[in-house]
Amino acid sequence: MVYPERFSNLPVATWPRLRALLDVPTQAAETINMTIGEPRHAFPAFVGEILAANLSGFGNYPNNNGTDDLLDAIAGYLGRRYGVSVAHDRIMNLNGTREGLYNAAMALCPEVKNGQKPVILTPNPFYQVYAVASLSVDADPVYVPATPETGHLPDFAGLPTDVLDRTAIAYVCSPANPQGAVADRAYWTTLIGLAEKHDFRIFADECYAEIYRDTPPVGALQVAADMGADPERVLVFHSLSKRSNLPGLRSGFCAGGSQSIARIRALRAYAGAPVAGPIQAVSTAAWADDDHVVENRALYQQKYKIADETLGHIAGYNSPQAGFFLWLPVENGEAAAVKLWQQTGVRTLPGAYLSQDAGGSNPGDKFIRVAMVAPKQELQRGLTLIRDCLYD
Repeated sequence: MVYPERFSNLPVATWPRLRALLDVPTQAAETINMTIGEPRHAFPAFVGEILAANLSGFGNYPNNNGTDDLLDAIAGYLGRRYGVSVAHDRIMNLNGTREGLYNAAMALCPEVKNGQKPVILTPNPFYQVYAVASLSVDADPVYVPATPETGHLPDFAGLPTDVLDRTAIAYVCSPANPQGAVADRAYWTTLIGLAEKHDFRIFADECYAEIYRDTPPVGALQVAADMGADPERVLVFHSLSKRSNLPGLRSGFCAGGSQSIARIRALRAYAGAPVAGPIQAVSTAAWADDDHVVENRALYQQKYKIADETLGHIAGYNSPQAGFFLWLPVENGEAAAVKLWQQTGVRTLPGAYLSQDAGGSNPGDKFIRVAMVAPKQELQRGLTLIRDCLYD
């Protein structure tokens, strides 16, 4: 069987690569896994009760677009959190945001942009779905460094005009995975202005938007509305995985212009699966409730403090503004991850596994990513082992 040539450039899958790297013995009696960003705080207490009350819904085909109650709850959340009014026809419920981030490119990327092959911009490091989506629609992925020099956010405005004129979509993650950087209002204003000038869409991955220190990160939809930008210019993607500690629920949403959402809904009707009715019922309650989100955030704020106290003296340490990852500087990410595993039993992720070689270098080479999802005592022990093994 012959596959399209463009798929020969797919990023190497992160987790098989990591398993192969760490397939060596460890001398530690106990191990701590700090690789995957799977939330481990308790999910809301109401989940089981609502799920049980709606079990009969598994006997029916679910609503493709989301029930009115769910769309009401999502619109209510967007209004409370960002001060924007979003009608039902501008919202699409998702089986987690990975589905949405991929399928939105399938639905919205043109085959040609200004007479040429389109470009999709992605930060580097990046969530690998961005790159796979780019290759799936036969666009040229352009990896834009998000490094300490750029504030750990991609400098799209610094790209050549000919690249921007070919750009169809720009992916942005804020708060950023893995660095924890937050795009402020000035950043969004510049990027939205750039998108208006060069006529491309922004896909704003805001999955970590409810995990922050003190100040809520501003949202792309919020800034676009304040600017009076074309409603089709920005799509935002949100998930209950991090906000509500429900990664296994596979529930999220995207919101944007009505025309964009109509095209994504049409694709889902043929090439996707709607969210099951009982899951939509749980999601409705989760988006409508903020109390559990405040409690969850407080736990992460305590973890920021633990990280800063344990690692803050390290040269180049970047205390994250938001999210639940540490992006720690090392001489070599792979070597550091292997050393940690063999000597301490702590599993971390080399930064290069989240990045792409571009321009002769990989911006993740000299970093490891550490997920702060473990209970506080376990987190403290893991970070102490990292400090003592790699830095002291």
